[in-house]
Amino acid sequence: MYPSIQTEHFTQALYLLLDETFDNVHGLYLDKGTSMFETLATISAAKASIPVGGKCATLAAQVKHVAFYLDVLEYTVRTQQYDQQDWDKIWRETGAVLPEEWEAIKTSLRESYDRIKALIADTAVWPSEQHIGGAIAMITHTAYHLGEIRQALCTLK
Repeated sequence: MYPSIQTEHFTQALYLLLDETFDNVHGLYLDKGTSMFETLATISAAKASIPVGGKCATLAAQVKHVAFYLDVLEYTVRTQQYDQQDWDKIWRETGAVLPEEWEAIKTSLRESYDRIKALIADTAVWPSEQHIGGAIAMITHTAYHLGEIRQALCTLK
């Protein structure tokens, strides 16, 4: 039998990692000024519209994908329904964006992130390894796409 972790400790660690990933770098794994929203604040709609590499999606698609992932995760946890998703739709359909579309994509990501924080606040008990794994996967998945976005910015300069 594995020793248990207090829910409060796990939840606080999760909030800290999410905050680092999205808003405020604490030095856990990111460099100062490189969180998701700090990074997105430096990207214009024109840059967000550029496909990264030969066959890769635009930066706008990367951001929409992260928001979609968070939305699916929140829906699945709250409803316990595991509906089939078209994970490729965003990659197929998101190309160049106008400035107002780019702002809407960033706003959508912020709203999705806020709903995830509310979901965590509503979670009094982490009932299974699957739930804990999903929370950890959410951070690693977002961190992966943040890395993709930041790497693309290096090539777009």
